[in-house]
Amino acid sequence: MQFDDDAPLDPSQVEDARASGPQPGRGGGMPSGCMLPVGGRGAGCLVLVVAVAGLFLFRFLPFSGQEGGQQGGGQQPSPPPALSPSGNLAERCRTGADADQSEDCRIVGIVNSIQSYWRQAFQERGRTYQPAKTVLFSRAVNTGCGVASSAVGPFYCPGDRKVYLDLAFFNTLQRDFGAEGGPFAQAYVIAHEYGHHVQNLLGTMNRVGDNSRPGATSPSVRLELQADCYAGVWAHNAVKTGFYQAPFSQTDIDQALSAAAAVGDDSIQRRSQGRVTPDAFTHGTSQQRGKWFSIGYDGGDPKRCDTFTGGI
Repeated sequence: MQFDDDAPLDPSQVEDARASGPQPGRGGGMPSGCMLPVGGRGAGCLVLVVAVAGLFLFRFLPFSGQEGGQQGGGQQPSPPPALSPSGNLAERCRTGADADQSEDCRIVGIVNSIQSYWRQAFQERGRTYQPAKTVLFSRAVNTGCGVASSAVGPFYCPGDRKVYLDLAFFNTLQRDFGAEGGPFAQAYVIAHEYGHHVQNLLGTMNRVGDNSRPGATSPSVRLELQADCYAGVWAHNAVKTGFYQAPFSQTDIDQALSAAAAVGDDSIQRRSQGRVTPDAFTHGTSQQRGKWFSIGYDGGDPKRCDTFTGGI
């Protein structure tokens, strides 16, 4: 996964809130007032992973403040703070050469490439892509979906159309859940969250509705698997965006597949409770997640990502 050294980066697509977020214990619990998945009729948070102390593992959360979260005495969450655009990212992350040397700049490059692809894909279909910023935070952050802690893992908030990411998550994914790790595991996770943004723009969330019931073939699972497929579609087309030197290697793709397997419902349930309960699935099995990423990667066409028709 080598960036083109001369590719210009746009750090304005990433906001750095790591020095300004709320602290856990002071309103830094789970987001309040979020219902998952989100059908567009209220603020919500689409979560890839929850990975703290076995509280909630890889499932849609109601974020009612009654299970593992803090709701601040029933008060409504404060609106997101005005974040300074990119902080010193603008100074440090200028070209692809910087993305090869710095994790922060690598995130900028990944986000730039993902949004460059979807902008072109929307344009080819007569639509206008509306960019979504990624917010880097540490421990806790105010969002359009409420106050979120790092326990939530990477997530997309339709309430403010932003992706939220604590980089410490990737160490957790590798250390505690057996993923290979690596730069392309990061790219897969971020591309998955931008897949949710695409679903939001296309109205897929509205069609799914505010129905958070779990299950092996539930709308929740189908929504997540489609986001995995969209991540694969971007990976197929990433070189065309001009940010990378050459097609991704098999090692890169294996990193993505390893991350996908690590966040499968069956894998998480075996680790957390010693048994698999399909009725509680929210994201799909390890096999399904790898399968749909591969469908997107092999075909490179969003039209192949119809997880809502037939079997999955």
